[in-house]
Amino acid sequence: MKKITVINGHPNTLAFNHGLVEAYVNGAKSSGAEVRVLTLAMMQFDVNLRYGYQKRMDLEPDLIKALEDIRWADHLVWVHPVWWGGLPALMKGFIDRLFLPGITFKYRPNSIFWDKLLKGKTARIITTLDQPGWYYWLKFGRPSVNQLKKSTLEFCGVSPVKVTYIGIIRSSKEEQRARWLEKVKNIGRALN
Repeated sequence: MKKITVINGHPNTLAFNHGLVEAYVNGAKSSGAEVRVLTLAMMQFDVNLRYGYQKRMDLEPDLIKALEDIRWADHLVWVHPVWWGGLPALMKGFIDRLFLPGITFKYRPNSIFWDKLLKGKTARIITTLDQPGWYYWLKFGRPSVNQLKKSTLEFCGVSPVKVTYIGIIRSSKEEQRARWLEKVKNIGRALN
């Protein structure tokens, strides 16, 4: 049985991203997967990595549970909007606080190389945009995807990382949103 942890990075639990999470979960469960959901907006933790890597902050109970869910999973699904080309502050803070040396990667002494502590996991990023995905890629170089896929997940050993763009959200009608929900449900059903 495939084990999947879905991370909802939208700070508003009433946003369309919540519907996308629900659609993915329903699809994955219909194919027999075991699914856990982390709704960052419902979690209690300090989003500010106050001391950088100089001094370790204690992980709050919600972050300890999130780490357990991430370690437990075979597959991680990240659902988030793109704001100003990047991740929402809540999601960035979650990564800053949890994806730490010794937890998701480990620096090697006297080396520029590191150990990837999340090897063996795969991921999918489902991101909502107010522009077409192809335009975000060609015009801006898809900075949020580069940050999450390359500089975070792949850096920690997660591979492959697939990406699904959902947009244009701002001007979308109910019929289009229903098609997107069905598309994401089918991705969940395919367990990827």
